[in-house]
Order: sequence, then C-alpha cells, then structure tokens
Amino acid sequence: MVAAGEYLEDNMKKLALAAAFAAAATSAMAGSYAKDDVVMEVEPVVVVEETQASSSSAALLIPLLLIAIVAAAAAD
Repeated sequence: MVAAGEYLEDNMKKLALAAAFAAAATSAMAGSYAKDDVVMEVEPVVVVEETQASSSSAALLIPLLLIAIVAAAAAD
C-alpha cells in the first residue's frame, strides 16, 4: 500500500508540472493572432490634386478663329 506522504508528493508533482505547462502555454500565446481578434479595415484615402491652368492659349484660339470666320463671312 502507498503511504499518504508519497500519494501527496506524487499529486503535488503533477500539480506543479500542470501549473508549469499552463504558464508556458499562456506566455507562448501572448503575441499570437487569434481568430477572435478585431480586424479594423481602413478605407483608402482619396487625394485629389487640382491642376494648374496651362499657359497655352489653346482655349482662346478656337473662339478667336470662329469670330474671324464670322467676321469674314459678314464682310462679303
């Protein structure tokens, strides 16, 4: 028959070993990614830049040509 002291000693060794494994498991999982972690989705930021007006006179050229054509047709 097993003495009461040996029985308690065996149980205490098992308890200490279980506590050591539990402590190791919690520290090993401390920095891991779990499925329950909240994932924040950030929408992309849209940047719109205004363009500067060009220095060419292309915007004035077409109306001036139309005025010249109308003036030439009215002169005849």
